[in-house]
Amino acid sequence: MGDLEQPFLGTLPTFNEAKPISCEELKSGEKQEPKVFDYATRAQWLRAAVLGANDGLLSTASLMMGVGAVQKGAKIMILTGVAGLIAGAFSMAIGEFVSVYSQYDIELAQMKRDGKVAGKEKLPNPFHASMASGLAFAMGSMVPLLGAAFIEGYKARIVVVVAVVSIALLVFGGVGAVLGKAPMIKSSLRVLIGGWLAMCVTFGLTKLVGHTDI
Repeated sequence: MGDLEQPFLGTLPTFNEAKPISCEELKSGEKQEPKVFDYATRAQWLRAAVLGANDGLLSTASLMMGVGAVQKGAKIMILTGVAGLIAGAFSMAIGEFVSVYSQYDIELAQMKRDGKVAGKEKLPNPFHASMASGLAFAMGSMVPLLGAAFIEGYKARIVVVVAVVSIALLVFGGVGAVLGKAPMIKSSLRVLIGGWLAMCVTFGLTKLVGHTDI
């Protein structure tokens, strides 16, 4: 008789082995998804800061340019800029607070109607937006003030103010584009052209009014 085949005593490979479950998955009952940074969470204070800085820069510079169109003294230009800084910073802060608080109340009321009050902490903070707007306005206003403070000559002062404001507009536009993940060149040029337009119109119209008999 031929050799009998010996019975196979090994272990057959298994292909349906269950994947081990971590303790975290056992506790939560589901896999934890990787956290993705939500840029919308900082959109409110970013908008307030960028708008505040641009408004402070442009409004103060335009005020100084407008007064400079009819008054060549350095002191009157600087005093105009200081008054614009103080009034504008408080106006921006209060306006932003009222606006964001109204938005907060509306969204909170809607969440209560939907029964989703748990996400209350994601709503915009009016205090943060107000502080960001006011401080940014003051910082933006300091740029033309510092540019005009150390220049005695009238024409040189006007040129320096326009130059430093133009550089600041490019910087503010670029920073806002980087933080908001927007195209940098397009954003910077848009802010720069808008600033030039504001200063030119203010200077021209004020000079025109100054030559009229009022």
